[in-house]
Amino acid sequence: MLLGQMIERLADDAFAAEALLSLDDLPLLVDVDAAGREQGESAATYAAAAARHFADHASDEDWLALVTALERAADPGAACLRQMLVWSLRKESASCTCAGGSTGECHD
Repeated sequence: MLLGQMIERLADDAFAAEALLSLDDLPLLVDVDAAGREQGESAATYAAAAARHFADHASDEDWLALVTALERAADPGAACLRQMLVWSLRKESASCTCAGGSTGECHD
């Protein structure tokens, strides 16, 4: 599946939920679910927005890291989604202005 097709299909909650579960990464899934709830979204909706945000705003270095992850992955689609989600969570954590700052303890 092409990257653009994957990003489009993430708009389908069922596909996005399945894609998230297929990552087999419970800590990441918990973080995505929490980030989605903070924004009033489901984890699937958050994943779709994170992928679009990455596609629109990632730096050249971020894209290079994504391509590197894809080259090494047995499942490129999962590696791509994982990379985009981690990037998005990191960006949100770094830009958080609540009392928790960027320590990862925001919004407790």
